[in-house]
Amino acid sequence: MSRTVSRRLSALVALPLAAALLTACGGDEDAETTPSTVEETNSMGGMTGMTMNDPTATAADELPGAALRTGEFAVLDTAPPGSEGVSGTSYVATEAPGAPGTTWTVRLAGLQPDTEYVGHLHEQACGDDAGGDHFKFDPAGSDVPPNEVHIGFTTDSEGNGEATVTNETAVGDGVKASVIHPAAAMDNKLACADL
Repeated sequence: MSRTVSRRLSALVALPLAAALLTACGGDEDAETTPSTVEETNSMGGMTGMTMNDPTATAADELPGAALRTGEFAVLDTAPPGSEGVSGTSYVATEAPGAPGTTWTVRLAGLQPDTEYVGHLHEQACGDDAGGDHFKFDPAGSDVPPNEVHIGFTTDSEGNGEATVTNETAVGDGVKASVIHPAAAMDNKLACADL
């Protein structure tokens, strides 16, 4: 499948994905949504646009001059049954000319077809409690972007998924891993990639 087709398919992030992500991260279940952005109430009471997938963004591994960290996804013991064949790569780019914050791209195969998935950057390595807690720019701050980096996508009919998301702040050395979950089963960490 071409990258362009995959990105267009990934842009079709549906309302249930947004609701699942917000529910798991302490957001407002009645929030308004669009295909790639969720409006949610941050901890200060203001509304924030939470982008989970930007098909127009340049993929992290395609940003010239970026500091790039790459990791291969490994299936976790907490993965739902039928996940044994999942594979893919996570790319986190920072300090790119013209994109000084963080760009995160995931590409996965072997997932359930036509299914919604979400991911988060984590503060520990995969071997340490499957990534531990979500990475936060402000440890005392909100559980949602822009204080955390979240990603979401819907797989194609063959179980392939790709997404890119950006954040205006560079993650630095605080991010150790990225974790993917099925949107319908947020407690099931499916795959983790050390970065």
